Amino acid sequence: MKRGPLPSHIDMPQVTVVMPLFNKEQDVERAIESVLVQTVDDFELIVVNDGSTDNGPAKVKAFHDERIRMIDQRNAGVSVARNCGITEARADLIAFLDADDEWADDFLETILNLREQFPRCDVFATNYFFCGDGYKRPAIIRRMPQNFREGLLKDYFGVAAHSDPPLWTSAVGVTKRAITSVGGFPVGVHSGEDLLTWAKLAANYEIAYANRPCAVYWNPQTASDRPGRVPQNPDIVGEELVRLIKETPTPRPEGIKAYIGLWHQMRAVIYVQLGDKKNALDELKMTSAYSPSLKVYLLMLILKLPLPSPAKLLSVWRRFRRAF
Repeated sequence: MKRGPLPSHIDMPQVTVVMPLFNKEQDVERAIESVLVQTVDDFELIVVNDGSTDNGPAKVKAFHDERIRMIDQRNAGVSVARNCGITEARADLIAFLDADDEWADDFLETILNLREQFPRCDVFATNYFFCGDGYKRPAIIRRMPQNFREGLLKDYFGVAAHSDPPLWTSAVGVTKRAITSVGGFPVGVHSGEDLLTWAKLAANYEIAYANRPCAVYWNPQTASDRPGRVPQNPDIVGEELVRLIKETPTPRPEGIKAYIGLWHQMRAVIYVQLGDKKNALDELKMTSAYSPSLKVYLLMLILKLPLPSPAKLLSVWRRFRRAF
């Protein structure tokens, strides 16, 4: 969506914001407005229209701001859209914002301050809020130093294995060279593509982190009776995480095995929600191979009990998970 030549400061902005767009006409205005009110104004916003069939692209075009440009592509998925934005980015620092999320007005300022304070890092992130109908809470980040405000996230995998995701796509900035070096976002993965990208970056680059929430994840799927996306088979993400152990230079990142165990436990939870006890049990066996614990063995025992109703199985499963 270019309207004449770009001003000189837009030719080389401090930050490129990449926003994939697919049928988000109800939300995209809110997301873009949260970018335009940033306390830092030296940015470009690339909206990659991934074959939307609703009025979302028209709403983007209604913003008459020379810092916004839209790229149209046939529907190819969010990873392809983000990778397109990465390729087109003029800045050497890229931030991502999904079209149904939003930023606090100082998000970009916080990311740039982290980069200035920690120049050896290539990944910069903040905490964020989960927000939906009637609730708002910050992501729970455990295993951080007491009273941690900002600094290096030294044990990403150990933190991630016991927390909400410390890196979430709409609350991250990354250098273009780093995100390009790991291949961007994996194409052909329909569940866990973000998780895999951040894991690859965490295994190869240092992360600077601000514990203050500066972004909002709207309407996350928190209703525990609803399953997430059906786990993908073959498990590309799981296979790639195992490859990280083999390929990452020593010393390997702490906590990576626990993180792989968490991935398989997440898949097991979805299979339980779907009433698929066999696949859930298989996933828990993988969990125990990488991160054995009493809780995992108890959950495996639950799955072997004669509980024919998925709702009943899920209820017992939750009680045991909370107890341990």
